[in-house]
Amino acid sequence: MEYANLLLEKNDSVAILTVNRPKALNALNSDTLSELSSALDAVIQDSAIKAVVLTGSGGKAFVAGADISQMKDFNSLQGRRFAQLGHAVFRKIELMPQPVIAAINGFALGGGCELAMACDIRIAAENAKFGQPEVTLGLTAGFGGTQRLPRLVGTGIASELLFTGDIIDAQEAYRIGLVNKVYTSEALLEEALKLARRIADRAPAAVQLSKSAIQRGINLDLDSAQAYEAEVFGLTFSTQDQTEGCSAFLEKRKPVFEGR
Repeated sequence: MEYANLLLEKNDSVAILTVNRPKALNALNSDTLSELSSALDAVIQDSAIKAVVLTGSGGKAFVAGADISQMKDFNSLQGRRFAQLGHAVFRKIELMPQPVIAAINGFALGGGCELAMACDIRIAAENAKFGQPEVTLGLTAGFGGTQRLPRLVGTGIASELLFTGDIIDAQEAYRIGLVNKVYTSEALLEEALKLARRIADRAPAAVQLSKSAIQRGINLDLDSAQAYEAEVFGLTFSTQDQTEGCSAFLEKRKPVFEGR
């Protein structure tokens, strides 16, 4: 399927999803969010895809934010609907079976930072910039920033960033735990693909169940979360990959996972 604002390509068992509005620094408008939702559905339905890399085109921005030119004249109802659209799409990333790696290659501000936070893993180029500058526009974060940022970096640091609208660089994002690693701009995409391929090389059901346990368990109390973990752990014993993985370990050979 062709998209006006996205590129979707497959590299073996890895999908590369690129927000492709470079003239607008890949800002998210309603059409782009709707296309992103459709592309994610296509990935979810493709069992050959084991991991996803999400990035932005043009070299300057991952996603610079939500499209202010579209939002400027919203009324309250339109603003709420726009936020709900963003919430739905970003939650789809969290709940889809395949892990998603954000390769942040420039500005990740506002909605762009929120998009990155919805991904399972974040790695950044040295030139990446992060922030939730909505208060400088008279707005609050609307695509999950007030909820995901505190969960990732703690309420104190999140409050400072959300209340000031300050923008931080990649090294500070790494220091506070917002990103896993920082690479040169030239190395970023290849490093993201290497990580995605390592994930894709593991037992697919085990990876997907691990993601489910993380995403669903983080919002439960510890006892309920551990009960959920026990359930998904038990489910792995119904897979052929579990038999293969344990046998390969005991036989001192590399496992061959078939996704069954």
